[in-house]
Amino acid sequence: MVHPLRPRALALAAALVVAPAIAWSQTAPVPSDAETLAPQPDNDADDPAALNAELFYEILVGEMAAGVGDPGSGQALMLNAARQSNNPQLYRRATEMALQARAGNQALTAAQAWRQAFPESRNANRYVLQILVALNRIGDTLPYLRQEIASTPAPSKPVAFLSITQLFSRVSDKALAADIVAQALEGELTDPASGPSAYAAIGHMQLAAGKPRAALDAIQRAEALSPGNGAAALLALELLENGQRDAEPIVARYVDKQRGADMRMAYARILLGQERLEPAEAQLLAITRENPDYADAWFTLARMQVQTQRWQAAEASLQRFDALIPQLPNAGIQRNARTESALQHALIAQKQGRLPQALEWLERIEGGAQLLNVQVRRASILAQQGQLDQARAVIQAVPAGTEQQQRLKKQAEVQLVREAGQPALAFTLQSALHQQFPQDNEIAYDTAILAEKIGRFQEMESLLRDIIARDPGFHHAYNALGFSFAERGVRLDEARALITKALEAAPNDPFIMDSLAWTEFRSGNAAQAQALLEKAFALRPDAEIAAHLGEVLWSSGQQRQARAIWDKGLALNADNETLRETLQRLGVKP
Repeated sequence: MVHPLRPRALALAAALVVAPAIAWSQTAPVPSDAETLAPQPDNDADDPAALNAELFYEILVGEMAAGVGDPGSGQALMLNAARQSNNPQLYRRATEMALQARAGNQALTAAQAWRQAFPESRNANRYVLQILVALNRIGDTLPYLRQEIASTPAPSKPVAFLSITQLFSRVSDKALAADIVAQALEGELTDPASGPSAYAAIGHMQLAAGKPRAALDAIQRAEALSPGNGAAALLALELLENGQRDAEPIVARYVDKQRGADMRMAYARILLGQERLEPAEAQLLAITRENPDYADAWFTLARMQVQTQRWQAAEASLQRFDALIPQLPNAGIQRNARTESALQHALIAQKQGRLPQALEWLERIEGGAQLLNVQVRRASILAQQGQLDQARAVIQAVPAGTEQQQRLKKQAEVQLVREAGQPALAFTLQSALHQQFPQDNEIAYDTAILAEKIGRFQEMESLLRDIIARDPGFHHAYNALGFSFAERGVRLDEARALITKALEAAPNDPFIMDSLAWTEFRSGNAAQAQALLEKAFALRPDAEIAAHLGEVLWSSGQQRQARAIWDKGLALNADNETLRETLQRLGVKP
């Protein structure tokens, strides 16, 4: 779902950098989040006296030349007219004509002539700065960037600094850009009002240059200058999203102090993306307490409760969301929200065995963009009733006008068949999809997992090694191959090496920790396996991790602790295949 109240990144950023925690915002006007380094309407100088006939004719000819496909001549005439008349509007027009003709060097010449004629003009300086960035002449931008910073009013500096990071975001040499921005902002770093935002801008540039530790240092300096600053918190949030957990305390302190729903929501989304469900839920619950009309939090909370199979709590959260739908901005957003809510209601009813009610929820949904999702849910209900052929026919009948839609249909059918307990048929369908998209790593990965499921280990290994060869950074392939070896008790040293490599890429991934722990357990290192599994389960309470941790405890003679962990796993997902197989194999009754 595109959540109905999800804020735009720039809007959130601007709200943070001008938050009440910043001293000047108490007395100064709040700058608009739309303020950027874009040139503004001309107000650099008084309009000159009426142009003489010769200049008027030159301007007219220049415009006509540009209009009939000779922008170079037209721009040259316009620039000449600007120089003769000393008119800032004509300089701007000459610059824009060159830009429209995609003549970067001519545009730069015109903008520099404009700035030379009007040294104090912010518009002329901004044009030169932006053109230099567009031409990737980053080393030449420093004096112009310094002038822009010096001419920015103090209340507008936090948003202006944010705009600077956006201006340089697409340059090729990000390390040089980070150095230039740091030099340009040197004079701001001791100012308690603008310093934290300046440090945050430097940190953003360092992060973009691949230097997260330098970015973290910038945050800490911003915090020392002004604790609880919104700009520092925003950078800390970005670092956290990039896996830098050291930045999280700054985010946590900020949201606890400011209680801003948008910032909390962004924090919760990152936690969810990292599969850290418990802290994510804590943030969502805080939003619903502090801002009970924040619809997005209620829906996200409901989906998380569905994921963890807390059906009653999920239903209650959805009901709160449903009550807020009429307050959403427009009819289109309200319609989408009702559709998303109905899909979740249908899923809850289905999982609880209330199939007629699930179908009733689906009947309330208009087709449109959600047609495939609705039909997939309807097909899932048919499959649950033992009507797999009819269920597949429902998905196959969904119109698919694009290749992407066709792919989604086939993936939905594979998942349906897999959930119906027919892995061999699911593998056949998935293999056909892989043949259609042989270079798609995600499809190849899913094919490998199904191959392993039906015992086709050589094919599984070949698929995973192909993925690694195409994309050495696809760490899930290393983990899957290593876990398959560990699960079968073969090639354990290689399994450990593969999983360790995956863990280097994702050091806080609890499922990769689980794989490494299982390798250690199979290798006879029960104590090391237990420590890894306890850490993994603390990061992500999951039924499969509970199955493995319980078995390690059971084998070590800790039966009471094992039963307690298994009970937690069953509470999380009583249908988990690994957990149920483990209990059956060890002769433990749930």
